[in-house]
Amino acid sequence: MSNPRVRRIADRIKVVVAQMLERRIKDPRLGFVTVTDVRVSGDAQQATIFYTVLGAGEATDGGAADQAATAAALESAKGLLRSEVAKQLGMRHAPTLEFVHDALPETARHLDEVLARAKAQDEAVAASRGTTYAGEEDPYKKPRPGELDDLDDRGGLDDRDGLGGLDGLDRLD
Repeated sequence: MSNPRVRRIADRIKVVVAQMLERRIKDPRLGFVTVTDVRVSGDAQQATIFYTVLGAGEATDGGAADQAATAAALESAKGLLRSEVAKQLGMRHAPTLEFVHDALPETARHLDEVLARAKAQDEAVAASRGTTYAGEEDPYKKPRPGELDDLDDRGGLDDRDGLGGLDGLDRLD
């Protein structure tokens, strides 16, 4: 759906269907529906409308019953919705509408639960971990008090002449 025209059609279909479901469709089977996305084919002949139903995400039988009733209500209202979409868009051929329950909220909820479990396990591991270091307290090597004097005697860091440790050959006159 990289075509900007198709994207505009999809956005307009989303608005029209949402308004129709809110204002004109009075089916008692219709739950609290949210239109999450609309995808239109490249030739604008088919539109897939993704929706969620508030309260249908639970694993209870009531949630599944709400979802099934809403799906039936959307199927029965498909003709009215398609005619209103055609009227609002002003297109010669109205796209066929297909309603698909969006599983994204359930997937996001499941991921949140998995992340919460992982965080709890990390906190349990952190709590069981000791407070002592595995190695030395300060793992960085530092020179011992007499090591700098040894380096000066070996010709390493001799800075007595103030020239930054340069020997006689590299001295600037």
